[in-house]
Amino acid sequence: QRLAEARRAVGHRKLELNKTAGTARLLVPGMRLDLGGVAMGYAVDEALCVLRAMGISRALVDASGDVCVTDPPPDQPGWTVGVVPLAAEGSPSREIRLANAAVTTSGDAFQYVEIAGRRYSHIVDPRTGLGLSTRSGVTVIAPDCATADSLATAVSVLGPAAGLRLIEQSQGAA
Repeated sequence: QRLAEARRAVGHRKLELNKTAGTARLLVPGMRLDLGGVAMGYAVDEALCVLRAMGISRALVDASGDVCVTDPPPDQPGWTVGVVPLAAEGSPSREIRLANAAVTTSGDAFQYVEIAGRRYSHIVDPRTGLGLSTRSGVTVIAPDCATADSLATAVSVLGPAAGLRLIEQSQGAA
């Protein structure tokens, strides 16, 4: 019953944005706004804006695995960024080189709970109101960190087939 009540307070259609006034209004009593799927990426992008405004053209900003980079280090083709494996232990499972781009990995390697022998991710499927129970790790490269962050979370929920379709429709994402 509590899960059903909580699900009734979920959804972007229950959020009213007023661009003119710069306000947001939650339309369902008890509704809360959680920016966890995009806030970290946005913060990384904003940090790079501050650095650029200070004249810094070569930088890497990492906020808990949400990484955005500017021009590469001197004499390098790009920044080397490790991608974590599905398990929390061990070295990165692969490395990628980036310049003027972002990469984010979403998954349950570090943030999950086990209840009655079943593992639930911190990533909640809005269709069910429950944490994802299928192990996954999704890494997305995009032009900015807010885009990479939001796409990685969305693909985690959508699954591989629908997720890849979303990535293919998102300009500059891989």
